[in-house]
Amino acid sequence: MERFLLQHKELKIDNWLDEFESILKPEIEFFKDPKGNAYTFNEVLKKLPDIKPSSLNLDNYKIIIGNESDAEQQVLEQLRKDLHGLDPWRKGPFELFGIEIDTEWQSWLKWDRFKGYLGNVEGKRILDIGSSNGYYMFRLAANDPSMVVGVEPQHSFFYQYLALQKYLNLENVFCLPIRFDQFPLTNNYFDMVFCMGVLYHRKSPVEMLQDIHKTMKNGGDIFVENLVLETKQGLCLFPESRYAKMRNVFFIPDLKCMEFWLERAGFSNIECLDVSKTTIKEQRKTEWIGTESLINFFDPKDHSKTIEGYPAPVRAIFKATA
Repeated sequence: MERFLLQHKELKIDNWLDEFESILKPEIEFFKDPKGNAYTFNEVLKKLPDIKPSSLNLDNYKIIIGNESDAEQQVLEQLRKDLHGLDPWRKGPFELFGIEIDTEWQSWLKWDRFKGYLGNVEGKRILDIGSSNGYYMFRLAANDPSMVVGVEPQHSFFYQYLALQKYLNLENVFCLPIRFDQFPLTNNYFDMVFCMGVLYHRKSPVEMLQDIHKTMKNGGDIFVENLVLETKQGLCLFPESRYAKMRNVFFIPDLKCMEFWLERAGFSNIECLDVSKTTIKEQRKTEWIGTESLINFFDPKDHSKTIEGYPAPVRAIFKATA
């Protein structure tokens, strides 16, 4: 966070610097003396050994940091234990000095669905909303954008990002531990925005898309990935209580409704790039999460339905122009 504020001139955020400072300074103070789970994660972060990676590979299905010859075996065994202290690892996978972090999501599958539509990201300013531990930001960084900034309010994911950045040390990648509704509306600033797996958690998805539009340059690209229904009737599912055991799911649009949302928010040139059922190849339980996963969210007798009886998860990726 401090680095983000210190580089305000290079990042050209002076127009919103006062807003960023008022939002981030309380967060900076909190993380100096964190409480609750953040305290536990911070203790893990402080223990991580100083190892200089001999190589980095960001342009790979798993992000590879160094190799096992970069440190003694005893050090790496302790590093593995410490990284488990940041469980659950949702997005990935990663390999740190030969340690395989087999994350719940095989995030490269989603990356492969939209990477062919990215175009040239060199020199662009990119925002990743709900950036988790930074997997997609790190993949984007391989293509030399001007900057990538993520917003991620979940402390566990933010500390995973900090742990990875300790070794990656990518100067053009930032993560802010705040919600998007706290983020200043940086009019005409971002060339590209990613909003993946977020909208269905919002009570006002169209309002959120409108606010995203306000941060973007005219002609910029947005990539939205969302739970959807596979129909094209302009309808939404509003779960009674939970969806796939998640409490905080509100509106699940069908494909036409998703287009309507983007249109109402001011976007044009709307394309549906991909529609995919979520499978246990893509999302599954591993030793790095310690919780239930997709298989537990299905109706055990009928995997076309969630355990609540709703259509099983299907996700679509849309691209549109601001």
